[in-house]
Amino acid sequence: MAGLMARASTIVKAKFAKLLDRVEDPGETLDYSYEKQLELLQNVKRGIADVVTARKRIELQQQQLEASVVKLESQARDALSQNREDLARTALERKAGAQQQLQGLDAQVQQLEAQQDKLVSSEKQLSAKVESFRTQKEVIKAQYSAAEAQVRIGEAATGIGEQMADTGLAIQRAKDKTEQMQARASAIDELTAAGTLDDLTSSSDALDRELSQLSAGKQVDDELAKMKAELGHGDGGDAKQLEQGSGEEAAQ
Repeated sequence: MAGLMARASTIVKAKFAKLLDRVEDPGETLDYSYEKQLELLQNVKRGIADVVTARKRIELQQQQLEASVVKLESQARDALSQNREDLARTALERKAGAQQQLQGLDAQVQQLEAQQDKLVSSEKQLSAKVESFRTQKEVIKAQYSAAEAQVRIGEAATGIGEQMADTGLAIQRAKDKTEQMQARASAIDELTAAGTLDDLTSSSDALDRELSQLSAGKQVDDELAKMKAELGHGDGGDAKQLEQGSGEEAAQ
């Protein structure tokens, strides 16, 4: 059962692949791939923008902390000058915390800068590849269009295309029907002349046609007898002259 299902799945996939191959347009496929590459390039650029935005935000925090460190140090000095060592200590403790935060932010800024440089390098490489693909895509599309036009012209010239094949079949069917109608018309004429079929468009019936044929035959016979008589008359005169000449010779 499993083997049968696998075989059926293979057949379905093969049929589906063949159908896709027939409807697939290489130009449309290349344009779609190019659009996907543009989307990927746009995502990389968006990532670069996000990294730069995060770095700028951290740098802004650094500036605020640096200003806070300066302010806390000034407050500590003022408190100490007023013999408020406790306030000076508190200000210095906050200053130390701000400096630790600055060190952590410095590490984050360095990481973001490294990530930004990496993304920028990737964006340049990807942009070059996309541009190269675009050029190659246009060349392939032009070559495919030229080849497709050449195939259509060749099919039209040789008659192997689907449309020309349909036209050839239509012409052949028309010839067959024409020959059939010609043969039928000839058969009808032959049967009508033989009297097997009645000519409904004629006012004479079968008896009239037969009498006409007899009359035509009698006329032919009369003309033939007349010609024979004329020929026979001329031959008889010559024969009589020959007989008279022979009798004279015998009497002498």
